[in-house]
Amino acid sequence: MHVTSAALLARLLSTATGGVQEARVFEGEITKIARLEYLLHLPADYDADGDPSPLILFLHGAGERGDDIEKVKVHGIPKIAEAQDDFPFIAVSPQCSARSWWTGELEALEALLAEVVETHNVDESRIYLTGLSMGGFGSWALAIRNPDLFAAVAPVCGGGNAKTVAAIEGVPVWNFHGAKDTVVPPEQSQAMVDALEAAGGDVQYTLYPEANHDSWTVTYDNPELYAWFLSHRSGD
Repeated sequence: MHVTSAALLARLLSTATGGVQEARVFEGEITKIARLEYLLHLPADYDADGDPSPLILFLHGAGERGDDIEKVKVHGIPKIAEAQDDFPFIAVSPQCSARSWWTGELEALEALLAEVVETHNVDESRIYLTGLSMGGFGSWALAIRNPDLFAAVAPVCGGGNAKTVAAIEGVPVWNFHGAKDTVVPPEQSQAMVDALEAAGGDVQYTLYPEANHDSWTVTYDNPELYAWFLSHRSGD
């Protein structure tokens, strides 16, 4: 006699008496290998044994992803550090893989920063974070994940999860965006700023009325940004 699959399933279900499932917990240690190429700039007056230097971690945009580290110099902090002999910060500028995003590399960024701090004379009360576009999203996410690590944060044309931003209510934030940005709408920055203000955070927002997606050139060319960074220390 030929029995169809549907009929067989119905017969099995009709005779089933129920199984037993045990609730169990898996716990184990997983090791992940992280690899990031990065640019490292040391100030002209850097002294491995003298006064520690402030540090800026810079996260580039999606267009600079890949395996050509020279691309990272196109915008932002590494461009400024390349042009200014007296740039007073240790600048750490990693490159994200073409297959990834900064929000997926937060553990790798934490490990990289920890290594630089361990191997260089860094003023740990003056560690700053900034990034543009994809790096703006990464800056919000990394700061929220590490609310006690950074003395100040400056996201540029980014955004994030506004529901979690209260975690950095104690961290000074200066956010930047172009009002005519069609790549990352300025509403994404506004949502983060509004939520942080509602949480009692120390936040200021510069919206450039005529800027499109490139709100970073004017931002990183502004000496006031670096004076603002240096005016903040962790624990202040």
